[in-house]
Amino acid sequence: MTYADFSDITKSRPEKSLVYTRKKSGGRNSYGRVTARAIGGGHKQKVRVVDFRRSKVGIEAKVVAVEYDPIRSARLALVEYTDGDRRYIICPEGLKVGTTIMNGPSATPTVGNCLPLSAIPMGVTVHNIELVPGKGGQMVRSAGSGATLMSRDSGYAQLRLPSGEIRRVHENCVATIGQVGNTQHENVVLGKAGRSIHRGRRPMSRGMVRNPVDHPNGGGQGKSKGGGGRQHLVSPWGVLAKGYRTREKRKISNRFILVRRDGRPMKLK
Repeated sequence: MTYADFSDITKSRPEKSLVYTRKKSGGRNSYGRVTARAIGGGHKQKVRVVDFRRSKVGIEAKVVAVEYDPIRSARLALVEYTDGDRRYIICPEGLKVGTTIMNGPSATPTVGNCLPLSAIPMGVTVHNIELVPGKGGQMVRSAGSGATLMSRDSGYAQLRLPSGEIRRVHENCVATIGQVGNTQHENVVLGKAGRSIHRGRRPMSRGMVRNPVDHPNGGGQGKSKGGGGRQHLVSPWGVLAKGYRTREKRKISNRFILVRRDGRPMKLK
């Protein structure tokens, strides 16, 4: 069992104006039916309102505190702008309390600053990347992740994402300089069932150890793959669990992917 190191956190309670309480669903939809299994319980959590857009351009902000966020792997930095406005941003590696950051094309490409891809030097590591200009960062937001700006051509920037995928993004989209902090998150080992339950994950048995009436893979004499005969691993409703492609073949965003995450070039149809 290994725990996260919380030595980088400087403020134990969140900013009241930037949090709200979200009711837990228990995996149930608006009809009260379970649509996501093994969800329920867990500790009560407050949702932090994070500024992914970084829309306050040309105004300096000072890092007030580094905080823990229970619903994401990354840490949050509480920043205060010169006009008194306070906001949460994803805390990159190396951002300390007292550091001054800024958003906009006139900002310098230093850790924590948010710039358009057209103003960022080649080879710089970035995170919190927009897919649509003005929509806010959607990619590369988890702990320890970072994308590399490889090149720019015809109004688009080429980025190598943490998965290995090379993707074209419009150069007017903004990104934040640096790698997301809390890089040791991948080394955390829960070690016992109770720590999963605290996170709202309930126990769920494998389909292979159930009876045939309960699951397509259940049954058989002793340990067997799917009722005594070799079957593909599926969900209780027969949907393939392994090897089933979930991405649409003719998705519009395929045109922006140059190299897939498995290293193969993207084929456009």
